[in-house]
Amino acid sequence: MQAETGVRFETRDAALQRLFDEAESKCRKNLRMFGERMVLVEGGGYEKAWLETQPMGGGMYAKRDLTVALNNQLIFMEGQRADGRLPGSLQCMPDGTVEPQYNKLQGFCFPAHALDVWYLTGKDPAYLDALADCLRRFDEYLQRTRSRGGSGLLESWCVYDTGEDNALRYGAAPVWWTEDTPPVNADVVPMASMDVTGYSYACRDTLRLISLLRGCPEDAETWAQKARATAAALKDGLWDDRRSACYDRDKNDRVIDVLCHNNLRCMYWGAFSREMADRFVHEHLMNENEFMTPLPLPSVAANDPLFRNAPENNWSGQCEGLTFQRAIPALERYGYETTVTYIGRRLLDAVIRNGYIFAQQYDPFTGEASRVGMYSHDVIAEGAEEPVQDAYGPTLLACLEYISHIWGIELKRDEVWFSLGSGEPYTFEQRFGEKKYRIVSDGHDAELWSGDKRICAAECGYRIICGPDGEILRRIRIED
Repeated sequence: MQAETGVRFETRDAALQRLFDEAESKCRKNLRMFGERMVLVEGGGYEKAWLETQPMGGGMYAKRDLTVALNNQLIFMEGQRADGRLPGSLQCMPDGTVEPQYNKLQGFCFPAHALDVWYLTGKDPAYLDALADCLRRFDEYLQRTRSRGGSGLLESWCVYDTGEDNALRYGAAPVWWTEDTPPVNADVVPMASMDVTGYSYACRDTLRLISLLRGCPEDAETWAQKARATAAALKDGLWDDRRSACYDRDKNDRVIDVLCHNNLRCMYWGAFSREMADRFVHEHLMNENEFMTPLPLPSVAANDPLFRNAPENNWSGQCEGLTFQRAIPALERYGYETTVTYIGRRLLDAVIRNGYIFAQQYDPFTGEASRVGMYSHDVIAEGAEEPVQDAYGPTLLACLEYISHIWGIELKRDEVWFSLGSGEPYTFEQRFGEKKYRIVSDGHDAELWSGDKRICAAECGYRIICGPDGEILRRIRIED
């Protein structure tokens, strides 16, 4: 039996209040039964659970439902093949059975969120053991099947290995691939991939943390060494020191000369050093001609020759809800909390201006939602308009996460983060079992509460990080 969780947010900013309420309501519509488990699917017409979205989605939804959060981890762990491969997606069939699908790697937003859920669900030793075994076996599978010679780099073999639908940089690569040997007749793949190398780094670094939690420092050091080796391979093989970014390499080891947001993904996995992250952020992410467009975070730098502002499902240019979602842990990992606030406010404003449509993609210059079809399998009557996309889960959860990281409360492993954004007066409350944390703010100053205990008063524009009982640990600026 999981502790009950819940969020209450009340603000005098009527537009922000409506956005919050609609996002919560539409998230609930993405709950589905997968066999005997209630899970959160991707939504927006996507009825499957994908490895690139739903473990992260579940981890973020833990504020509202811990059982769903746990199930979104377990369904992938239970779907792992005997050889260690994780399913890239899971589909609930009409008879209620769950089909694991192994025709792509499909991203890897899993290890950190699965460990977050362990903290929130009572630190069950059996779950931690199962997670460690899952990550070890998947890392072994990647190293066994995807290694590029002795370089330490790992390969992507199809477009869906990194979830970049219709990305031009993949050339004529197959969309999916079911074999455990690479395609031989494609023009770009097998590609030495910053993403797939990052998957291995995330496995190894999370196994390091798990070893420490188990009280096994020698194992932790072994995993730390392996993680460092992966990070070194990424830097040696794909980082261009002159251009301050990583670039993948094609099957002939030629640089794929496209400046893409996947560098931010490497930050999400923690595979960049602090110096690499700082250089990419300051030289590219904050560049208004590249990634800091009026609505930030296009998939490809806006001034890159391969940038395409295509409104259909296409990772060649437009801003993706999933990128907004991943950007929060990516940037906070390296100390860019004020950048998270800036990007979050831009996204929230764009969703409001679009009439509270939570689409998959947005135009980086106008912020207009790409209201393309819902990618459903419903039969559309001849001559009828296909329903426009809404309730896309990564965008819904990104909006809710930005609210909690700007004006709200985050339960982060053994810490409680109180984020005190400025603006209209608001109250934010996070319930977690018998515990209740609260912010009461007039938009300039705020009071922090743990149950009936007043922790402190603080100026807005900062995050106050506390222990579970309200002891203040540190303070971080979140607004410039």
